[in-house]
Parts: sequence; C-alpha cells; structure tokens
Amino acid sequence: MSLQSVKAFFAEHAPDIEVIETPTSSATVTLAAEALGVEPGQIAKTICMRVGDRVLLVVARGDARIDNRKTRDAFGGKPRMLDAEQVADITGHPVGGVCPFGLASPLPVYCDVSLRAFEEVVPAAGATNTAVRIGVERMAGLVGAEWCDICLDAQGAVATR
Repeated sequence: MSLQSVKAFFAEHAPDIEVIETPTSSATVTLAAEALGVEPGQIAKTICMRVGDRVLLVVARGDARIDNRKTRDAFGGKPRMLDAEQVADITGHPVGGVCPFGLASPLPVYCDVSLRAFEEVVPAAGATNTAVRIGVERMAGLVGAEWCDICLDAQGAVATR
C-alpha cells in the first residue's frame, strides 16, 4: 500500500519523477547510499517525531544528526521519536521507507537547511527498497515543507547552510 500511495502521489503531482526500486534494501542511510551510488549526505532521511501533541516530519541530509536544543527552540518543545509501529500507522510507510510523499494522513513537513548542500537528494519512496531522485527545492515545494535549521553536520558541529 505505501509504495502505491507514493507512486500515486507522483503520478498526480510530478509524473516526470520515477520511483526507483532497488534489488537490495535501502532502509538505512548507508544501505541507500550504496544501493543508489550516492554519498550518505545526499540521502534525504525522513524523521517522524512528536513535539508536545503535534506529530511532524523532518527531512534532513543522511549524515546529519538532530540537535535537541535547536529542535526545542524551533518547534517549542522536546522532540520525541515515534516507535516503528506509530510511524507506520501515522505515515502509512514502514521505517526505512518513510518519506514525505503519499502520506496516510496530512502532516506538517519541515526540510532542514542541511539538504541545501545538494541540488538533488534521494529520499525513500514508501518501501525499504525504493527511492526517488529529486531536486531539493522541488521536493520541499511538492510537499509544502517549511525550512528549519535543527541539525548538526556530519562532524557534530551545528549546520549553518
């Protein structure tokens, strides 16, 4: 169901974008980077979190880590990651295939500025062996994302891109 909802999303909103299905798992940043031939930072990971009573998605570069202080400041509360079952129920996508496309229910989507280091990123596409190649700004526009700055870069320093 999840892969189909992503394909339906692209058929309606961006028919020129093709969902890539890999023969191996792309469920982690490392596996996805290997399967798709890109550097880990270019993988756009989607994180589902709860802040207070709100659930939201944050899309960030694959090698970035969330900074809890910056996240509290940006979203007004302590971020809590949802467990795999909650993520699947809320997004309609399994962990490892979570993306901001074809969601089971509308959720606010935020793109971290860390993504702007790349013109094109590779987010998952609703299954643990699928992805799409998409321009950063186009992805944000398609999902109505707001930009945020809540990540540390790969070396642990605060991202300032």
